[in-house]
Amino acid sequence: MMKELHSRGENADDIAECLKKTPVHPRIAAAIKAAHAFGCDLRILSDANQFFIEKILEYHDLLGCFSKIYTNPTFVDEEGRLRIFPYHDSTLSPHGCSLCPSNLCKGQVLNNIQASAPESERQNFIYLGDGSGDYCPTLKLGDKDYVMPRKNYPLWNCIFSDRAFVKAEVREWSNGEELEGILLHLINRISSERSIL
Repeated sequence: MMKELHSRGENADDIAECLKKTPVHPRIAAAIKAAHAFGCDLRILSDANQFFIEKILEYHDLLGCFSKIYTNPTFVDEEGRLRIFPYHDSTLSPHGCSLCPSNLCKGQVLNNIQASAPESERQNFIYLGDGSGDYCPTLKLGDKDYVMPRKNYPLWNCIFSDRAFVKAEVREWSNGEELEGILLHLINRISSERSIL
């Protein structure tokens, strides 16, 4: 697609300008800022790409809220064309996950995030998603974790087709107001439980 856009005379600056039109629900933006202010370690795990994500977050003043973005890397070549590459190097051995596309296994990335956390610090994960690619990492969550699938989207359908596979507590949402309310409630709940321990 980027090659086709470039052949029509569009460059990375044109794409960046177009990305400014990408809406972010104001309650979702508020939830991100509130979670960040509360001290949560927010990360993005996306099958999109670095350029799109960073430009959209920059425009909405949210980029600084995230400590890390795991996605398909990009660079702009000398002709101004945006180049997108797979997160997992396809010249190496494949990730071996039948649930995920070859370019990115979100479950493998989540496993790496979980393994990198200090054992002395009890971690709780709240995973938000809506696509079918979010099902694999959902299966990696434990019973002290939470998954927030968007109602009637592929992840929600995967979870509720056989609820027994998911150990995490499921909290569905349909719109920005619900996402904000549920997310901030869960953060407060986790914080309260930790202060009791």
